Amino acid sequence: MATLKDKIEGIEREEIRQAMQECNWVMARAARKLGITERMIGYKVKKYGIRKEARR
Repeated sequence: MATLKDKIEGIEREEIRQAMQECNWVMARAARKLGITERMIGYKVKKYGIRKEARR
């Protein structure tokens, strides 16, 4: 069973990934969309290991 912290991090990770995709991986735009700073989104992207998927 996942803890509340794990669930919140999962939701946060997915929201950031989705915002990054919608904003063509431009952190400044994704941060504005989410209502957080560029510094915070940069930290979260690194923390969660969010990466742009390679096209095949």
